[in-house]
Amino acid sequence: MAVGPGSSALASQGLSMFDDLLAAVSSKRDARELFQRLSAAICRIIPYDEAQLVLVAEDGFPHRYAGTPDGPCQVSVVRSPATILDDHQPQLLDVVAESDRGMQCGLKVPVQVEERVVGALSLLSRNPHAYSASDLLHAQQFANCLGHCLAYQRLSEQARAAGSDRQRWAEIESSAELLRTISGVLDIRTVFPRISEIAKKMLPHDALAMVFVDQDRHFVRQAHAPDDFPDPPFVTHKAPLPREFIIADIATAPLPVFEPADAFAPVIAAGYHSFMGVTLPAREQLIELSFWSKGLGAFDQRDLPLARRIADYVALSVSHEQLVEADRQAAEAQARAERLEARVQLLSDELESKTQTRVVGESAEWRDVLKKATQVAETDTTVLVTGESGTGKEVVARFIHRASARSRGPFVALNCAALPEQLLESELFGYERGAFTSAHQAKPGQIELAAGGVLFLDEVTEMSQAAQAKFLRVLQEREFQRLGGTRILKANIRVIAATNRDLRKAVDRGDFREDLYYRLKVFDIAIAPLRERTADIPPLGEALLHDIGKSFGRPPAGLTRDSREALLRYHWPGNVRELRNALERAAILCEGGLIRPEHLALEATGKPPTVVSTDLGTIERDTIAQVLRECRWNRTRAAKRLGLTRTQLYLRLQKYGLEKPAEP
Repeated sequence: MAVGPGSSALASQGLSMFDDLLAAVSSKRDARELFQRLSAAICRIIPYDEAQLVLVAEDGFPHRYAGTPDGPCQVSVVRSPATILDDHQPQLLDVVAESDRGMQCGLKVPVQVEERVVGALSLLSRNPHAYSASDLLHAQQFANCLGHCLAYQRLSEQARAAGSDRQRWAEIESSAELLRTISGVLDIRTVFPRISEIAKKMLPHDALAMVFVDQDRHFVRQAHAPDDFPDPPFVTHKAPLPREFIIADIATAPLPVFEPADAFAPVIAAGYHSFMGVTLPAREQLIELSFWSKGLGAFDQRDLPLARRIADYVALSVSHEQLVEADRQAAEAQARAERLEARVQLLSDELESKTQTRVVGESAEWRDVLKKATQVAETDTTVLVTGESGTGKEVVARFIHRASARSRGPFVALNCAALPEQLLESELFGYERGAFTSAHQAKPGQIELAAGGVLFLDEVTEMSQAAQAKFLRVLQEREFQRLGGTRILKANIRVIAATNRDLRKAVDRGDFREDLYYRLKVFDIAIAPLRERTADIPPLGEALLHDIGKSFGRPPAGLTRDSREALLRYHWPGNVRELRNALERAAILCEGGLIRPEHLALEATGKPPTVVSTDLGTIERDTIAQVLRECRWNRTRAAKRLGLTRTQLYLRLQKYGLEKPAEP
C-alpha cells in the first residue's frame, strides 16, 4: 500500500473499491471478473499471497476462483461442497490445506445472499500468524459487500427470466439506485433523506429513521428523515433486541421493550400511527432501521423482506465507511512506522559519527529495541534497560541520550557494582569538606555532573539499601544533599538504569526496594541475548573487525566462510563483548590474513573452549614473544609480521616487559 496520502486520497481509494464492484454488477460481469475486482480491493487493506472465492453455481457445484494480487484468476469446480460450506462462522486458520504451496495461515468468511450461505471467501499468507481478529472483521465486510452485489445480480436475472411485472422491475431499479447512492458517501447520515426517497418506491412510508447502538444497547448516533420527525425511541438494554417487529397502532399496542415508557408520545403527537423495524449488526454496533407511517396498519409481514433488503444496503454503506476508516488507519500506522524507522537510522548514524558508538544490528529484535528507544527518547521518562552482560545496554542508553532534548547535556555513566557501598554514595551524591576523614575538600557527585543531561546507572541492583533510599528521593522529589551537607540541591537529570539481573526477583528477596523498582521501571526495554538474534552476528562482526583493525598496522583481511558459520553456530554466553574479544584475539593470530576457524577457537557445539577464557593480554604477549624469537629479535621484521608499526611494537614490548635475552 502506498504510504503518506491524505485522508481525501484514502477516501477516494475506498470509494473506487465500491465503484469497481458496482460497475461489475451494472455491466453484468461474470463471477470471475467480480472476484478479480473484489480481490484487488481487498489487497489495499488486508495483504495476502492468495485469495480464494468459492460460490455455488447453477449446476449445484461450488466453483473455486483463486488468484494472487498480481496474477490471473484460476477457476475450478469443487466436487465436495460440504467441506467448503459447512462452517458458516468467520474463522482464522492457523494451519491451511495449501501448506504444500508454502501457505502458513489464513482466514475464511462466509458469503451470504439473503441470509443463505452461498460461498466462502478465503485469504492465505506464507507468513505465520499474519492475520488478526481485525483482519477477519474486515474480510467479512468485503464478503457482505459481495453478497449484496450477488443478490442484486440474481434478482435481476430471475426477474428477466420470469418476465416480472412492473412493480418487480421498480424494486430492482430502486435497488440499483440505492447501491449507487450509498457507494458515493462515507457517512450514511449525509444521504439518508435520499435513501428514504428511493426506498419509498419499493416500500411506501412517511418517515425513515435509523439508530446506532453499541453492544451494550447504549445510544450512539442517529439519522432520520424528514427534518420535523422527532427522535425515534430505541430498544432498552434490559430486554432482548427483536430482529424484526411490526406495530399496527403505536397508541394502543403494548411496547415493553422500549424506553422510556412514554417514548412514543412525540411520534404520536407528530401524527404517526404505525411502524415496522429491523435490526442488524454492523461491526461493533447494531443498526435499528424503522419505517413510520401516519396510517394505521400500514405494514405487514409481506413488507419485511423489502425492509430487510433496504437495511442490508444501509449496512453495506456502514461497512464502506468502516473499510475506508481501516484503510486510513492502516496507512497512518505504516507512515508512522516508516517515519520512526527513518529516525532510528538517522540517530544511529549521528551517534556513530559524533560519539564513535556503533549501533549495529539487523534483527527484528534489535530494531524493536531501537524503535522503543527512539519513542521514549522524546520524553523525559525514566528508563530501565535489561539484558545479559555484554548485550549493549550502555549503547542503548547513549542512543536515548543522543535522541533526546538533553543531547547537548552530559552523559554520565556510573557502574554501581564497581564501587563499595560508602564510595558509591559519595560518588553518586558528592560530599562536603569534612564529611569524613579524607574529605579535605568538597566534591560534586555524578548527579551534579549530569545536570542537564543523562545519568546512566549500570548494574543498579548492586546499589546498597541506604543508597536506594536516598536515590528514591532523587526520583520522587528531584532533589538531594551531598554527604555531610545541609543544602538542598536540585537534580536536573534524566535517569536511565540498567541491570543484567531479574529486578523483580531482587525485590521479592528483599534486596531491592519495591518503590524504587516501580520508579525505575516506568518504561522498560529488554535486550535479547546475541544467541537469540543471530541475524546481528554478521554485521556486528564486520563492524567490530573494522574497529579492531584501526589499531593494527596490518588489519585482518576478513573472515572465511567457515569462520562466519562458526560465529553463527556459537552460543555467545558473553554476548557482543565476547564476540569482540574473540575477533580481537583472531585478528592478532591471523597476522593480516583471513581469519579462519582455528583463529577463533570456537567449538561448533557452542560450548566455550578453555582457550577462549584466556586473558587477551597474555595471548598478545605470547604471540609477540614467539614472533620475535622467530625473527631473531629483529624488531623491524617482527613488527612487519605482526602488522604493527615499530612504535606500536616498542610500546607493547615496554607494556609486557619483553626484552631480548642475553647472548650466551
